[in-house]
Amino acid sequence: MNNFKLFAVLDTNVLVSALLNWTSVPGVVVKEAISGNLTPVLHEKILEEYEEVLRRKKFPFLEEDIQALLKRLKERGVFWVPAWIDEELPDDKDIIFYAVTMEARKDENSYLVTGNIRHFPVRPYIVTPREMLSILERERNV
Repeated sequence: MNNFKLFAVLDTNVLVSALLNWTSVPGVVVKEAISGNLTPVLHEKILEEYEEVLRRKKFPFLEEDIQALLKRLKERGVFWVPAWIDEELPDDKDIIFYAVTMEARKDENSYLVTGNIRHFPVRPYIVTPREMLSILERERNV
C-alpha cells in the first residue's frame, strides 16, 4: 500500500445514508473518512448544514450518534476556504460544497462525494459514493 492521500467533501446526503445504514456504500465511505483512509474536507457552513439536517425530526438519529460522527469528522478533517465560483447550481445550499471542492481541487486528489450527482456540474472529481470506493480501492492497489 502506498501513502497516497485522498480528500473528499462529503455531501450531507452521504452522512444521512451512512447513519441510516453503516453497511451501505455511503456508510463505508464515511467509515473510510473517520478512520483516516479518506480525509474529510470541511468548512463551517458545511458543518452547520450537517448539524441542521442530521437533527431533523424526520430522521431517527440519536443525538450522541450525531455528535460522535461530527466530532470524528472534525478530528480527521481539514478546513478549506471556498473558492469563488461563477456557476449556478439547482440548489443554493449545494454551492458551499461545490465551492470548497473547487478550492480543494488545487490538490488533484480531492473529490466531492454525493448521492445527488445531478445537482452538480459533470466533472470527473464529482463522484458517487460507489465511485469514491472504487477510487480508494484503486489507490490501495497502486
